[in-house]
Amino acid sequence: MSTAGAPNTRDLIAVPPARIGAIRSLLGHLGSGQRVALSTHINADGDGCGSEVALSHLLTAAGLAPRIVNPTPWPSAFDFLLDAGIVEKTEHGVRALSDIDLLLVVDIGDVRRLGILTDTVRGLSVPKLVIDHHVPGDEPPGPFILSDTSACATGELIFDVAITAGWAISRGVATALYTALLTDTGGFRFSNTSPRCHAIAGYLLALGIDPEEMYRRVYASMPLGRLRLLRDALETLEVDSAHAMAWVSLAAGVVEQYGLRSEDLDGIVEHPRSIAGTRLALLFRDLGHGKVKVSFRSTGDVDVNRLARQFGGGGHAKAAGAMVAGGLSQVRDQVLAAARQFVGVAPIDEHSRSPARSGQSHGAPPSVGP
Repeated sequence: MSTAGAPNTRDLIAVPPARIGAIRSLLGHLGSGQRVALSTHINADGDGCGSEVALSHLLTAAGLAPRIVNPTPWPSAFDFLLDAGIVEKTEHGVRALSDIDLLLVVDIGDVRRLGILTDTVRGLSVPKLVIDHHVPGDEPPGPFILSDTSACATGELIFDVAITAGWAISRGVATALYTALLTDTGGFRFSNTSPRCHAIAGYLLALGIDPEEMYRRVYASMPLGRLRLLRDALETLEVDSAHAMAWVSLAAGVVEQYGLRSEDLDGIVEHPRSIAGTRLALLFRDLGHGKVKVSFRSTGDVDVNRLARQFGGGGHAKAAGAMVAGGLSQVRDQVLAAARQFVGVAPIDEHSRSPARSGQSHGAPPSVGP
């Protein structure tokens, strides 16, 4: 088979020209000795955590003094990234932002996703830099933005910053970046897994990253309570065969009942999405106090970012989330009604493969609404 015209690895690793100007602008705001706060969204995921840790190593080596200050506690699943060289001051809250020279926010395009830090960040007079691969929100955390939705993860953009700056990628940086890429692509399974994503992952493997060890740390260190939580979630599974939708729900307090944290919910919504024919999958989690967290996942051409934005949320075309005021039943009915209108009736070829007709409803009756 001819490979004429196929890109070589060097072409794939090269920083896309469209990003270089923004990266150089960002680098121009960095100076030796600066105290830099690194932050990411509430309930940080592998991309947010990996990006923060990679930046922390890179900036420290460049002579800056970075610290991680997140709006919610560091996820225990990513404790392995926190070696002795990482300064993590989330527990100090807004006080940890009082003496900084620079704020660098990663993996979010809207300041409101900084939770309890939001108002303080709005009032900061220091430069605010943003590195993100989501669709920008209505109020970005800062004016200096390196943003590209074609990046498979924010970690890809951090890699580009390092390459452009000529910074060495140490073992700690490589581990953090691989974590970012691995988790945000669903183990290199989601549609954002690009040829360049694989090329960068290969580059990191060549630096000594062990893929089996990374799989074990990220995906095979599950607490028993998470399996029990998954069991409970699947017992609530419902499907709408007419619109090719499926969803699960979690009652208030169930996460705490099993001694879990928010990050332990990662991946649960993928189970309804995995049902044959499903175009839209949802997870409803009752947080109590009149708030419900909704996670949206899709297949095909369904853009759940647009749907989530109807409820003040956002994210990617295939994965998004929103926080909605109200009780679980009320919010579920409201969101499902909007979702049905948004996706429309499933085409005949997909309808014939819908969850209800495939016999995979797990005992839950189809919920077909107007």
